[in-house]
Amino acid sequence: MTVHFIGAGPGAPDLITVRGLKLIQGCPVVLYAGSLVPPEIVAEAAPGARVVDTAPLDLDQIIAEIAAAHAKGQDVARVHSGDPSLYGAIAEQMRRLDALGIAYDVTPGVPAFAAAAAALATELTLPDISQTVILTRTSVRSSAMPNNEDLATLGQSGATLAIHLSVSNLAHVVKELSPLYGDDCPVVVAFRVGWPDQAFIRGTLCDIRDKVKAAGLTRTALILVGRVLGGAEFSDSRLYAADHTHVLRPGPAA
Repeated sequence: MTVHFIGAGPGAPDLITVRGLKLIQGCPVVLYAGSLVPPEIVAEAAPGARVVDTAPLDLDQIIAEIAAAHAKGQDVARVHSGDPSLYGAIAEQMRRLDALGIAYDVTPGVPAFAAAAAALATELTLPDISQTVILTRTSVRSSAMPNNEDLATLGQSGATLAIHLSVSNLAHVVKELSPLYGDDCPVVVAFRVGWPDQAFIRGTLCDIRDKVKAAGLTRTALILVGRVLGGAEFSDSRLYAADHTHVLRPGPAA
């Protein structure tokens, strides 16, 4: 018996991996985060499978469902949104499973920041502009941020920021980043990426808060901050330069 932690992707049901979909189709027990996983994905469960929405369950109740399946020798598809390695709360589940001697594995999924960049047709790492992407969040009602992971510290890098779980804390984001990135720095707030009602609000650190407030967005949104979002001038990368040689594209023979 194995518990399969599966990343379902950001919302579009066809963005799940082939491996993840096959596991859902083959497992007799499917546990899923109902508020975030598309119903079309759960509908792929086999006829007669036990399908449980874990949104109203606490950790003990979720583990109890898995332990019951383990006692019957039934594999479990544990379906999370996005990629389970990012704010997926899978580590605490795996710790419980280790204590119970229950085997598990992980199937990755498309993370929201990657789906947002794709929908925006934007590269998050442009030469001369930013070669680093920082995935982070702010502390609202969730766990506190560790030391030196606050926006004032991370923002000193000037990197492209993908700030999760923080649209309700947008005032703080703007306050911390404006002195570092400038009031005119481009910002995109991506709402429910991959879902039919997805929306993108473009602005700057100066006006993004008013725009998001006017749109009434309070949850399920990702904040992207950085100069790569604003059509900044950049150099071509060296990757395809005619004079850039490597083992697959050697230079002319001497």
